Amino acid sequence: MTPVPLAPRSLIALALTSAIGVVAFGWPLLADSASTLHAHSADAPWLFAALLPLLVAVTVATIADNGVDAKAVAMLGVLAAVGAALRPLGAGTAGLEPMFFLMVLSGRVLGPGFGFVLGAVTMFASALLTGGVGPWLPFQMLAMAWFTMGAGLLPGRASLRGRVELLTLAVYGALASVAYGTLMNLQGWTYLQGVSSNLSFHPGDPLQENLVRFVAYCAATSLGWDLGRAGLTVVLTLTLGTAVLRALRRATRRAAFEAEVAFTPAPGPRAGEEPPRGSVGHDGR
Repeated sequence: MTPVPLAPRSLIALALTSAIGVVAFGWPLLADSASTLHAHSADAPWLFAALLPLLVAVTVATIADNGVDAKAVAMLGVLAAVGAALRPLGAGTAGLEPMFFLMVLSGRVLGPGFGFVLGAVTMFASALLTGGVGPWLPFQMLAMAWFTMGAGLLPGRASLRGRVELLTLAVYGALASVAYGTLMNLQGWTYLQGVSSNLSFHPGDPLQENLVRFVAYCAATSLGWDLGRAGLTVVLTLTLGTAVLRALRRATRRAAFEAEVAFTPAPGPRAGEEPPRGSVGHDGR
């Protein structure tokens, strides 16, 4: 059951936004030193903040394209609020962020379409809650949307259950947690670090040399945080995953997102039967 499936129009909007996001994250690695893009590198984060309205457009298109009812919107709001509330619990402590485990399980149960929307909305809500609104927010929203959508794309969503499913989600959560941190490093490394050290991005240098510096930069600055995030995601998935998955699946079944509401007229009296008491007969009495 997928409350927000990937319908054609929303799929096109998602693919377009993702393509622009890939360019936004990676364009500096492919630009040469003579490119005028580097002359405006300080403005790049604000220019790429145009991703924010694109992400909002994907969310609106996904909801409108599938005729999502109030129950799906309510579940989206509840999960986004819980995820946003979980994020500050581990902020500033070795990268421990419990919201990632909830995003993995929610994407798994509710599908890739719902996952993409949920990831973006949750990150936006958490930024408002923690005061983390800035030029990096669209990148965070897109990275979290990919993170949550990926859980919904894992195979065996309708058939895989039990310990094997938990292990699959734990492995995905660990790898995706590190990938999320690495992706956000790419954004910060190219735009914010300048050329002040041997680990910084050097515009125009060969791609392989910059990638070597990037790997060294990740290992020196954020690997501990990424591993902490990955470890907490694995622990929470293996310990709380069964209960949370059961609760999410029960809520989805009871909400019956895909059930169509139909109204049928009340049956009238059969031929030869008296009309019910209190009703007006055919002769007006």
